[in-house]
Amino acid sequence: MSVRVFMPVFASISLAICFASPLATAQSLDQAREQMVVDGIRGAGITNERVIQAMATTPRHLFLATNQRTSAYKDMSLPIGEHQTITPPGLVAFMTEQLDPQPTDIVLEVGTGCGYQAAVLSGLVKEVYSIEIVEKLGRSAARTLAKLKYDNVFTKIGDGYLGWPEKAPFDKIILTCSPENVPQPLIDQLKEGGRIIVPMGEPYQQVLHLLTKEHGELKNVALQPTLFVPMTGEAAEQRAVPADPLHPELTNPSFEDILPDSGNLTGWFYARQMKVDSGDAPDGRSYVTFSNFERGRSSRALQGFAIDGTEVRQLQVSCVVKGTNVGIGIAPDQLAQVGTIFLDANRSPVGSAVLGPWRGTFGWTEMKGILRVPRTAREGIVNIGLIGGTGEVSFDNVQISAVD
Repeated sequence: MSVRVFMPVFASISLAICFASPLATAQSLDQAREQMVVDGIRGAGITNERVIQAMATTPRHLFLATNQRTSAYKDMSLPIGEHQTITPPGLVAFMTEQLDPQPTDIVLEVGTGCGYQAAVLSGLVKEVYSIEIVEKLGRSAARTLAKLKYDNVFTKIGDGYLGWPEKAPFDKIILTCSPENVPQPLIDQLKEGGRIIVPMGEPYQQVLHLLTKEHGELKNVALQPTLFVPMTGEAAEQRAVPADPLHPELTNPSFEDILPDSGNLTGWFYARQMKVDSGDAPDGRSYVTFSNFERGRSSRALQGFAIDGTEVRQLQVSCVVKGTNVGIGIAPDQLAQVGTIFLDANRSPVGSAVLGPWRGTFGWTEMKGILRVPRTAREGIVNIGLIGGTGEVSFDNVQISAVD
């Protein structure tokens, strides 16, 4: 197999992050929510009609700051302040469906955030009890939920590690922040036969787990990789594996490791229109292929990493890539690429760059580039795929490393 090597210049990209945009109208927001349901909910495989209806009727934009509302119905996380984010709607729907909410359920949520997940659950269950450790967020969410008359949602400020023993036991528990392991108080407060949906693992390498309590023990199914804000408070004190911001790297760069319960790749999350291929892999046995034939539709996978921009000033990004009839999407930057976006301590974007983009048909080609890391960067997201473009693109051996 012949592999060509190129050293391209990185260009600035948006990666669907909105900075300033026109005010959204009520009609445009309704249309965006309807499209979200078609593409990001049903299109992502959600089949529970009650969950789909909840996503279709919950006004996500009202849980966001005014300057974020034009992005409210994109399948992406957005900063809500205090170093926290709102979960992408597709993932909210997936977690809610896995929770299997019933009209008689009493549900505990750990991590109120802006209140959106609790609002989605409100019409699906009897009562929702939601805990937020960040006082400013908790107070704001309580006001929003009350204003919108989600009267069966009850909130309090506190450490979710401890649960809410006065309201236990719970039929279902959902965590929208990531501990290293499930806190024992939450296990104790779960009813027999109850479910917990929780993202667990290291700060930037997490897996979404579905836990069911059977005979006092937890039956565990690993669903898919994900990326949530790490759980703070007591859970942070007990964390054994901290992130390493001085040595950024990607997990499963050659796409060899699979979660046994679900068949999903480890490390890579929010995958859309992606499959694992083999046969002519440049590195190891496997590689990934993204396919899309509808301009503008998402076809990508992401992975997060820790980085300290005060110490790491440059980052090398490399991959091996091939394409078949790769075309442009709706926007000029919607083409096959490896994108990197940097976030600051508040999880707001501070810079971005792209390796590529590529179009047309070409064989396996090794691509490398070096990008500048913003001094205020504290984490990064790598985004691979067609990113709204069309055709097919395959990747293998996607790597990042600090440049001395």
